[in-house]
Amino acid sequence: MKITFIGAGNMAEAIVAGIVGNEVVQVEDVCVTDISETRLEHFESGYGVRTSANNAGAVADADVVVLSVKPQIFPAVWPEIEASLKPDALVVSIMAGIPSAKIASGKPVRVVRVMPNTPSLVGEGAAGIAAGEFATEADLELACKLLGAVGVAKIVKEEEIDAVTALSGSGPAYVFYLLESMLEAADAMGLEKGISRELALATVIGAAKLMQESGEEAAELRRKVTSKGGTTAAGINTLEERGVKDSVIAALLAAQARSKELANG
Repeated sequence: MKITFIGAGNMAEAIVAGIVGNEVVQVEDVCVTDISETRLEHFESGYGVRTSANNAGAVADADVVVLSVKPQIFPAVWPEIEASLKPDALVVSIMAGIPSAKIASGKPVRVVRVMPNTPSLVGEGAAGIAAGEFATEADLELACKLLGAVGVAKIVKEEEIDAVTALSGSGPAYVFYLLESMLEAADAMGLEKGISRELALATVIGAAKLMQESGEEAAELRRKVTSKGGTTAAGINTLEERGVKDSVIAALLAAQARSKELANG
């Protein structure tokens, strides 16, 4: 299977590192294109893959073409790529806000949309994968295999991609926002920055791992650590009084709405 990545950004690098490192694809069968010679040199020296500045030539023999450019660049690069695709090539898009129908443009192009997230860069990603009109079950399985090399991959309907964008696509930013707030509070309480950073990170990682391995719901785990009249209860009560949960829910709904706007715009 020959696979070409159009665009040499961070997400493309994460996936290339995962599929090459886990031997999902042979290194000689991977090609990456970009206009930046520096990025292409980085991929060659770091991963041993082939590189090119010629999109059309790079996709001509590719079985899978991964569109990993910014959405605003898509209209400029797609025509020459589409014209050079093999008739049976699969197109995997990790571009936000570009529906599969827009990529196919009325033609029977097999498209699978993927919404990954930045923890893919450290092999802990979470991706939603959706089939376009002409994509097959085998196409979905292949996309899951590729994204599974950098984390968790779940199949969803394309109309659910906006929700995935809000939840796991934008989700890391919400966690960083929480950590940012926790560390500002730690600083106000006089904790040394290095110590507070390590404790905060271990707390978030540990809590997520506990929920994952215990199989328990978040609400139940929260109740278990919240003793009546205790320190945790004091903190939770303040969050409830200030409507933090409602704000988080509103934030995700706003992100979903914006994702839909981008897709329709």
